Amino acid sequence: MSIPLSLDGKVALITGGSRGIGAATVRMFVAAGARVVFNYQKAKVPAEKLASECGKDTCIAVQCDLTGTDTAEPLVAAAVARFGRLDILVANHGVWPAEDVPIDKMSPEQWRNTVSVNLDFALIKHSVAQMKKPRPQTDARGHIVLVSSTSGQRGEAYHCDYSATKGALISMTKGLSTELIRDGIYVNCVAPGWVDTDMSKPALDEPKTSREILDTIPLGRVAKPEEIAAPILFLCTEYAGFITGEVFNVNGGAVLAG
Repeated sequence: MSIPLSLDGKVALITGGSRGIGAATVRMFVAAGARVVFNYQKAKVPAEKLASECGKDTCIAVQCDLTGTDTAEPLVAAAVARFGRLDILVANHGVWPAEDVPIDKMSPEQWRNTVSVNLDFALIKHSVAQMKKPRPQTDARGHIVLVSSTSGQRGEAYHCDYSATKGALISMTKGLSTELIRDGIYVNCVAPGWVDTDMSKPALDEPKTSREILDTIPLGRVAKPEEIAAPILFLCTEYAGFITGEVFNVNGGAVLAG
């Protein structure tokens, strides 16, 4: 018996979709039948290539810098204008300053930038407003998946700004899930460990750091982006119909060993 993870008829907004976890999620959602809008900040060529690969009738790329809150509403509006509704938000965008910085040396600019990018309430605010609009009773469910990190659960020395924002996303998941379920909106969180992406590349390419990272992962390797995208997809399907407010750890056992 085949059990497909289907998103037929759904419209999804995926942030940070031009590469890494975001790009893998875009591909998987389109393959599952969703129509997808994703944003990119600077990576125009990869973004347009991805949209073309997925099919421009079902997938579009929108240039949008999500630093701060002013651009979130136009991005959500662009998704609705293109496909007529919004059913799913995957808040995947984020920054991880690669250089180790002790808290007493961290600049106010770095702190403010990490917080403004990783903890964007406006994106959720305007997405929820669209999801609350009336729709057919048989198609009433909305989904929000916030992408956190193992760092948000156990902390990360010299990356206090990143850990603080990723921990806040976990708290937002718990609070929003109880607030929004009465409106038929499910809110969950996926918390990856180390993943083979451009953001992680500086650390993973440094031999000493890479060895230290692998020593913390019982599975002995970092994840592929698709291994994070698949749980995100699952949480937006009918098979996750009794799951809300949860943190889905995808880290090769690293949280247990940390």
